[in-house]
Amino acid sequence: MNPRTQQRVVQGPAGAIQCAVDEPEGSAPLGTALVCHPHPQFGGTMDNKVVQTLARCFVQLGWRAVRFNFRGVGQSAGHWDGGAGEIDDALAVLQAFNTDDGAVAVGGFSFGAYVATWVAARLAQPSQLQHLVLVGPAVQNFQASPVGPHTLVIHGELDDVVPLAAVFDWARPQALPVTVVPGAGHFFHGQLGLLKQLVVKHCSA
Repeated sequence: MNPRTQQRVVQGPAGAIQCAVDEPEGSAPLGTALVCHPHPQFGGTMDNKVVQTLARCFVQLGWRAVRFNFRGVGQSAGHWDGGAGEIDDALAVLQAFNTDDGAVAVGGFSFGAYVATWVAARLAQPSQLQHLVLVGPAVQNFQASPVGPHTLVIHGELDDVVPLAAVFDWARPQALPVTVVPGAGHFFHGQLGLLKQLVVKHCSA
């Protein structure tokens, strides 16, 4: 992400997990922001542009941003586990970096947003969670957890991977607002600047 990005390895349930950590400049971090990447079997990695954008948002807001590769991706050990093991990976990474049980933010893109919902649901201390940011959440092929009212959901109007209607169907029973970006597809090509503005504004409120 930048020359100051720290490459780290932590131990997870399937072995080593490759991580990238960015710290805010000039002050102690407000807490740990975990960012989860898209589907491992379709080229998703922690270097995905949307994932990096989310990490930049959290660093700008004063958080320590932690990205990581799910099991079997990059230098992370293990094999695809259908979602369950990947949730365990995310929780293991968060535990490794949030050693003082401080404030937590969780973000994710696509499959990573599905994982993020379950990370939020399984926090030992739910009051730790300050922000939950879901971009293009994969709620059609994966059963995402219900989320709290503090959640920011951003979806592209023209998403052809996860139809907007599927996101509305998931959000409607929760009375959960969805921020729709007009003309955007699943990967928010040409819209990353706007995506960053939306996240920073929401998490600054």
